[in-house]
Amino acid sequence: MMKNALLISLLVGWVSLEAQVVADSAVIDFQGQLVGWMHYNPDNTYPLYLGGRFIPQATYTIGLNANRALDFKASADLVGELGFHIPNSHKWHGNFSPYRMWARYTTRQMELRLGLQKINFGSATLLRPLMWFDQVDPRDPLQLTDGVWGGLMRYYFMNNANLWVWVLYGNNKEKGWEWAQSHSQIPELGGRFQVPIPLGEAAISYHHRTADSRQMNGSIPAFERIPEHRLGLDARFDKLLGFWLEGAWVHMNRDLGELSNQLTMNLGLDYTFGWGNGLGIIAEHLVTSFDEKAFGLTNAINISALSMNYPFGIFDTVNTIIFYSWDDQKWYNFINWTKQYNTLALNMMAYWNPDDYNMPLQGRAENLFAGKGIQLMLVYNF
Repeated sequence: MMKNALLISLLVGWVSLEAQVVADSAVIDFQGQLVGWMHYNPDNTYPLYLGGRFIPQATYTIGLNANRALDFKASADLVGELGFHIPNSHKWHGNFSPYRMWARYTTRQMELRLGLQKINFGSATLLRPLMWFDQVDPRDPLQLTDGVWGGLMRYYFMNNANLWVWVLYGNNKEKGWEWAQSHSQIPELGGRFQVPIPLGEAAISYHHRTADSRQMNGSIPAFERIPEHRLGLDARFDKLLGFWLEGAWVHMNRDLGELSNQLTMNLGLDYTFGWGNGLGIIAEHLVTSFDEKAFGLTNAINISALSMNYPFGIFDTVNTIIFYSWDDQKWYNFINWTKQYNTLALNMMAYWNPDDYNMPLQGRAENLFAGKGIQLMLVYNF
């Protein structure tokens, strides 16, 4: 897109003079990820899927001096998938898009990054109220997510506190928990301040955007501009076990009925038992509600999550993730056995979920996780 290319060129032009002076200290690095998979679910329209993904990445680093550096990163996402309903029909889907494309200037205590990038934060792992700008699915072995276009500045204080400031522009798709897209011509802005506290750290986050509900096909009132304010709080403590609190309140400054306010809260903990090679456990409980009034819980939804991770030796790890929806009393089950050999990893996954999949997760593969199925995934990193 023209506006996103302009965003990158502004930073490139800003630092071009310094880059020419220190060209001899530049380093270029090529990496990538090649993925192939087979997915079988008898309940899907196309029970058998065969697919592949290639994510090439180039990084160009210029050392300006001992404390300053410039980085340029570009990567693409090439994916293709073929669904079969043997012997009747098949369906092909392919896509090519930029995955990351940013320029970064760093000093000893500051980082400035501009372009298509990943922005995420918070203490929660499985059910994240602060999933504002990404769609990472905890079950995805690749942890892939679309990036956002914008600028991010992070400043690190000497006492381990840090300040984030961001400005986003040109992101028309819904992000994270959003149910309406952003206005295409109005920037989004926000920030986060994190400080150390006894036994851990705490942070406050804020984001403002202008939403556009005209594409909702009449399901809600159509407004071209809906001012939206988000406030997030999170804290993590480590004493014998890890313990965290995370919450977010979203207020839409228009009369949207129950969609005017959203309150989401998470309570979680993690602990590693000294059994065998060490059994790691993460447990979280999430409460979320849409309401006409701020901080209301009239329509609260409760979801619990449990993740267990156990390494069988050096090369094999088993991870299982279980979700339980208290309101409709349904279980969502997932297990993954990973075999890791240097740059090669084999993931053998299975899941058993309700046919009417209804979980507030934004992962790429969510639409295929209804019912029961298996997936084999081979990952090569170079």
